[in-house]
Amino acid sequence: MKKLELAGIVAVCGLTAACGNKAQQVAPTDGADTTVVVVNQNRTVFGICGDGSAMNTIQLITDSGDTLSLDVSEARENDKVFGGYGSGDKMAVLVNEDKTGAELVVNESTLLGSWVMPNPIDGSSIVGIALKDGGIAESIDQSTIVYRTWRIVDGRIEIQSMREGGGDEEETNVYDLVKLDADSLIYKNEEDLFEYGRQ
Repeated sequence: MKKLELAGIVAVCGLTAACGNKAQQVAPTDGADTTVVVVNQNRTVFGICGDGSAMNTIQLITDSGDTLSLDVSEARENDKVFGGYGSGDKMAVLVNEDKTGAELVVNESTLLGSWVMPNPIDGSSIVGIALKDGGIAESIDQSTIVYRTWRIVDGRIEIQSMREGGGDEEETNVYDLVKLDADSLIYKNEEDLFEYGRQ
């Protein structure tokens, strides 16, 4: 029995190639390339709109301190500039792979605020969501949905909420922006469309 246990330990050490803290590299025998490349999938860059911005160019001073000059022609042609942009505005920009152009632009300064719509159940009152600085979200006159946080991920708005009374479960929903300007916010997913006006 002890021989079997010892044989098992030796086999495990052989498989991990690190028995006794001695690391050993094993070359592949089939000649295959075993290089692993980890790619950051989130191409959203956050920062402040700089003075060098123009109609088809946005100068973005990133949160990491870099300054990017991005062509926004593609985003404009595809109606993917949400909220416009002006010097000093907080921005979230989905950049192309070589970081020379913007595929989607979200003005986070325009996105902030209280957004309301008629209650979809009976239309007799208003309900909504308040999007605050720092990623804080709050419900406006809603008794069953408690909004908690919001953020921009890959050019989409992600909202975390909790439904009260139904097991108090937290849920995270991701929406595509449809429209954002000074007075309107519209976003949707496969199931829902939300059309808000600024309160």
